[in-house]
Amino acid sequence: MKKFIWIAVIVVVLAAVIFVIVKSSGNNDPGYKLVEVTRDNIVEKALATGQIEPLQEIQVKSKISGIVKTLHVEIGDDVKAGERLITIAPNPTPLEFAEAKRNLELAQVDFDNAESIFNRKKELFNNKLSSQEQYDIAQAEYSESRLRLQMANEKFDLLQKGVTVDGKDENTIISPITGTVLEKLVNEGDPVVPLTSYQAGTPLLSLAPMEKLIFKGTVDEIDVGKLTEGMPCDIKVGALPGEALKGRLSKISPKAKKQDNTTLFDLEIQITETGDKTLRAGYSANADIIISKKDSILVIPERLVEFKGDTAFVEIADSAGAVESRKIEVGLSDGLNIEIIDGLALGDNVVERPPKEIE
Repeated sequence: MKKFIWIAVIVVVLAAVIFVIVKSSGNNDPGYKLVEVTRDNIVEKALATGQIEPLQEIQVKSKISGIVKTLHVEIGDDVKAGERLITIAPNPTPLEFAEAKRNLELAQVDFDNAESIFNRKKELFNNKLSSQEQYDIAQAEYSESRLRLQMANEKFDLLQKGVTVDGKDENTIISPITGTVLEKLVNEGDPVVPLTSYQAGTPLLSLAPMEKLIFKGTVDEIDVGKLTEGMPCDIKVGALPGEALKGRLSKISPKAKKQDNTTLFDLEIQITETGDKTLRAGYSANADIIISKKDSILVIPERLVEFKGDTAFVEIADSAGAVESRKIEVGLSDGLNIEIIDGLALGDNVVERPPKEIE
């Protein structure tokens, strides 16, 4: 019986000792962590989202109506200015053909009549039976009728073959610039509406010089007031991970636009360094516009700073564990870390309180 009593006493004593040790160690916990003041770099930047686009992109259209006969290029082909792109086969309506033919016949009749009158006036003038004025009038009418006949003949040939009387090929469209074929908007056999002063015409191809690419995107209204043209930019392309492009802010829109209940401003960034990989039009990309940058400065996490009006405070702990509030002067921030201008030194310990629990 005594043996069991002694065992019980020993267990109670051990439990008491363990309780005292645990309680003692718990009391030594100050209830906060210490974060040391360090040196680091801080970059203040604005984020723009957008895509890579050509600086100049044009749509090729036809000045004559008809049917696409031959496509001389494909998507991705590099073409030079003046190179053949598409051949259009004229396809006039029966009414257009009949009208052009009748106009040609009427122009021929007018020319034959004007030629006969001119020849008679010329003979009379040579025999001094007609005045200089009558001869000049007949000559002018003859010249005008000849031009009208030539115009009617050219129009008729264009409707039939797409080639004028003098052999000028109007049904083969040539490239207006040196660039790359980005889009093929028609296929062989498709009808073509011509470009005129009253209609837009059928887009046939899209061309752009791919050596001149820019970033086009938008930036939030919160950041646009900090931006100025010429700021350096780091561009990250989603399809090219690890590839860093460099650029300079070249244009900021003076007018905002609404998108998904957000106010945004359009901007353009000129790409100055393209990296080693091939860029393609339409790549999605993000751009970090560098507003300000400081290297090797004193920093602490911004979450440790308490702001009261225009004044910033932190809590610091000395070697004995005593905590006190200290006024500091802060500078540049990137949203995570903040620059310490005055009030703290390298190696000082700043108190980080645990987050408050919501009851």
